[in-house]
Amino acid sequence: MAKIQWRPVVNALTTPQSYRVQIVPHNTPGYDEMAADLSALNPNYNADLIRSLAPLMMEWIQGRLINGDRVTLEDAFSFHITVSGRLDGPDDPLPDDDDLIHVKVYASRPFVEEVRQQARLERLPMSEKQPLITSAQDTKVKLTDVLNPNGVLHLTGNNLFFEENDPDCSCVIEGTRSGRTEQSTFAAISNSEILLVPDIPAQANPWNNEYTVSVTTQYTEHGTTRTGIYSRKLRTPLTVVLGNNDGILTDRAASPYVTVGSGTLAADETLRIQVILDLHEGELLFNLLDMHEDGEAGEPVRVTADGPYTLTGFAGSGLSSLEVTVNNYSKLVEMIRNDYSGRLVDVMRVEAGA
Repeated sequence: MAKIQWRPVVNALTTPQSYRVQIVPHNTPGYDEMAADLSALNPNYNADLIRSLAPLMMEWIQGRLINGDRVTLEDAFSFHITVSGRLDGPDDPLPDDDDLIHVKVYASRPFVEEVRQQARLERLPMSEKQPLITSAQDTKVKLTDVLNPNGVLHLTGNNLFFEENDPDCSCVIEGTRSGRTEQSTFAAISNSEILLVPDIPAQANPWNNEYTVSVTTQYTEHGTTRTGIYSRKLRTPLTVVLGNNDGILTDRAASPYVTVGSGTLAADETLRIQVILDLHEGELLFNLLDMHEDGEAGEPVRVTADGPYTLTGFAGSGLSSLEVTVNNYSKLVEMIRNDYSGRLVDVMRVEAGA
């Protein structure tokens, strides 16, 4: 079990100087990670089903609050509506304030006690101020961690601002196998976000479509430069031609972990292929997805070893079937578990062969 990491940071509000405890999260998982983890622990429940139900639960809670209810999930959380503002008299109207209504969430005592009993703390050394990239999204296809040569990359985070013309400062995109390019075309640079038209370096092989992005800045005129690297890998879209055995779903390896064979295609199409690691069974689930989060998805196929597998299309897709071959199952599992938090997705432009 991982420990809860923390580090001491200066408390600027006290004299003499003191320090406060700052929790440092390992990751910031969301619906996708929750669905993958729960499905791995409970194989009878499909990850896509869990992923679809989770937002519905949040919408139900929101609707109940809007209707004036208090929602209590036993031994977990309680959701309340509160109202801010001062009334000088009991008959006074409510203040004209867009932020009048607030939503408060409280953890139940059993929930908190269980966390206290199970959690273990791990102290980290004090850290210096540095750029922190918390998310990366292509603004054209609206997908996270996609590095689209025909789009705009939107980075968000903290302490990201740098002087574009300062030779010591930069935003760099680097291939995990080869290639490094300092970016030069920016639409915006601020502490909380960077918008750039990506200049993507070529790598050794077409299937080497995995990249890192980093920001280097200098906070004072004579201060040291500091670099922040986005913790997740970015992946560029791949073009695969049916029958060419093009590689996909690979990192910096010299040989592709998965290749695309033949298929049944009515018209060229851009879509995604997803692989989820079933932690409980130690197996992989492959399926095809459309280009929208929470969109259409093909039936998952369980993959347990090297060899050929057939994936089916999804509603509305011109690709009704796709043959893929897993060439290095163990390396694929290792990569997805260690570098992709259990879920890897490649964007593909699928074209018919000659």
